[in-house]
Amino acid sequence: MDLGRLRAVWERVFSLAWPVMAEQTFRTAMRTTDVLVTALFSPAAVVAIGLADLYARFPLRIGLGLGGGAIALSSQDTGAGSVGSRDEAVTQAILVGFLLGLPFVVVGLLFGETAIELFGASDEVVGLGATYLAVVFATAPFRHVALVAARSLQGTGDTRTPMYVNVFANSLNISGSVVLGLGLFGAPRLEILGVGLATATANVVTATLLCAAIAGSWSEASFVRPRRLVLVRQLLQVSAPRVAEGFASELAEFPFNALLLGFPNGEAVNAGFQIGRRLYQQVTGPLSRGYNVAASVLVGQSLGEGDPADARYDGRAVAALGVLTVGTIGLLLALAAPWGVRLFASDPATVRYATDFARVYGLAGGVLVAFSALSGGLQGASETRIPFAARTTGMFGFFLGLSWLLGETLGFGPTGAYVGVVAAYAWMALVVTWGFERSDWAGRAAELMAERGSAS
Repeated sequence: MDLGRLRAVWERVFSLAWPVMAEQTFRTAMRTTDVLVTALFSPAAVVAIGLADLYARFPLRIGLGLGGGAIALSSQDTGAGSVGSRDEAVTQAILVGFLLGLPFVVVGLLFGETAIELFGASDEVVGLGATYLAVVFATAPFRHVALVAARSLQGTGDTRTPMYVNVFANSLNISGSVVLGLGLFGAPRLEILGVGLATATANVVTATLLCAAIAGSWSEASFVRPRRLVLVRQLLQVSAPRVAEGFASELAEFPFNALLLGFPNGEAVNAGFQIGRRLYQQVTGPLSRGYNVAASVLVGQSLGEGDPADARYDGRAVAALGVLTVGTIGLLLALAAPWGVRLFASDPATVRYATDFARVYGLAGGVLVAFSALSGGLQGASETRIPFAARTTGMFGFFLGLSWLLGETLGFGPTGAYVGVVAAYAWMALVVTWGFERSDWAGRAAELMAERGSAS
């Protein structure tokens, strides 16, 4: 093993990933703050925001999917020196993202209560969840724009500008949730409505500032007039499996949450799941996202430079660093879970289930980050079909299917769900590892670059 080469790659990974990690730390801190603040209202408020967030993640998945296409084209064309093609792809991705966000505005305003009622929740949970959902969905177009613009800039190697913008916007979100939710400093106590308003405001601020950075001289990318259909076609071709992957993941969570609610003491089990996963995401989520982005940029730019061997080495190096760091942190989280979950809840039953779920996610940390890093590498090569297959089969076959079989059919209860969660992420990591090592993703990237005239 060439340790000097590995160290050089890891140093570059860190230079790309740490701004993403910092940005995501604030993002997850914002979501954690939302849970902490709503926990002060009632357990029903925690369940309401958790269920509403399942729907709110659909715009997130579309934005991340389009962002996946944008970072693939942006990184490859940056590596190939094809600036015009890159800037046109960035422009088209942001426009498509805004348009795809508009239907969510209508859904949130007209069908919020119906959406929450599908879980069989109480009237109080339905009312609170519908209020939060309507407010957040109102800014879905801006959420899409923010995600796509950030990924586009990251593809050029600029991970700092999205960090600056997102840290500022999420700081506004955190303070807004506390002030408007609890009615501090003379502000009205709006509770869950205030939490939603803070999130909506942050979405608009983030999108506006990132677009300003692209339009001005701050970033390497620029807005140009869209002219070539081949770019939007490739963008959708790469993005569609990413969007479908996200949708499949979210769809599997609906019956999974219903499964948890159906267990004895179901609200405590579901609240424990929301809290345990949130604790894991707060601690390790930023690192996993940073490695995902770094792998996309390194693999994409190496392919743009015409060096698939370097691209493969870079992807492996990112995954190894991720397993080493996140895997270790996950084990520490499993040990510290009983103390961590008490920051979110004091109800004994909720604390017990939250501790179990936090331990489950902590133990699965190594395989989760391996999936994230290698999926990022494949995404940088425009190969998003393999991660889609991995996540879809993992979520429906194990996360939902095995959890239902063990927990409901065989009567093991929440223990069955714990096993299903770990098995799902282990399977997903195995599939993307096979895909990264065995599939011809370098050839696919070369074909797409040649088609749009940006091959190195």
